[in-house]
Amino acid sequence: MENVIFGPVPSRRLGRSLGINNIPPKICSYGCVYCQIGVSIRIQSKREVFYNPEEILEQARQAVDKLKKENEHIDYISIVPDGEPLLDKNLGKLIDGLKKLGYPVAVISNASLLWDKEAAADLARADLVSLKVDAVSEEVWRRVDKPYKDLELNDVLNGILSFAAQYQGILYTETMLVRGRNDMPVEIQGIARFVGQVGPHTAYIGVPTRPPAENIEPADEQTINYAYQEFKKYLDNVELLTGTDPGDFGASKDPIEEIMAITSVHPMSFDALDKFLLKHNIPWARVLDLVDKGELIETDFHGKKFYLRKIKKK
Repeated sequence: MENVIFGPVPSRRLGRSLGINNIPPKICSYGCVYCQIGVSIRIQSKREVFYNPEEILEQARQAVDKLKKENEHIDYISIVPDGEPLLDKNLGKLIDGLKKLGYPVAVISNASLLWDKEAAADLARADLVSLKVDAVSEEVWRRVDKPYKDLELNDVLNGILSFAAQYQGILYTETMLVRGRNDMPVEIQGIARFVGQVGPHTAYIGVPTRPPAENIEPADEQTINYAYQEFKKYLDNVELLTGTDPGDFGASKDPIEEIMAITSVHPMSFDALDKFLLKHNIPWARVLDLVDKGELIETDFHGKKFYLRKIKKK
């Protein structure tokens, strides 16, 4: 099994987070138009076993030991893979094992499988959960999140409400606003009302800030402000996620391997990558060589240069 640990990376919600990539690229229940990892290779709703959780845990133990020796700070161990983490039938076992390493465990999920009681029970073991809520109407949901054909929006929304009512940890929601897709006032009003029912600790409103899967644009500043005001009608804690990399990336292994691991799930801006290279005394020539070989892709998004790992179809 390839290395599925990356980071620590600076997270806009989790501080410095050691990432766990428990899903092979790019298997998901959604094919979101704004996904920073690219177009989904396989879309499904059936849960299955992908990796041996003990092998993932051993990699995580080694990474944590290395980071402790190097005095690298970790706020969370986060399960934030190339696809949807709830598709992993071993998610509950993985969360329990990771918690034994001494750090809180977070899971970032698109919430599409919470109607499945086993999936919901697995997710409930995490200390922090972030759930996606991009739409509350069928047409908009399919236009933005492009769910697997067998999924039903009512099941998804009811699953979110049921999970939120019972969950004992820290709950976040995240809504990504895409211009012309889900940024209409009536949809934003509906999302705000629904998230108010969910009652998260914090509701985040974001826009695409990294290269997306499709040719889309983020909602404009006026719309973002409108959404913020609507959400504030129902919730005290509402925050915007409209920036990029907030801090230093860490390295739990060889820095070049780390770059490849990070960019498989988290595209790095030019500035963030430049900072990382300086920190580890690596010349830019190494990165340019990866670009020349087609292993790393250089792309532009709104005037900023980003680097991400090329996904190899299996």
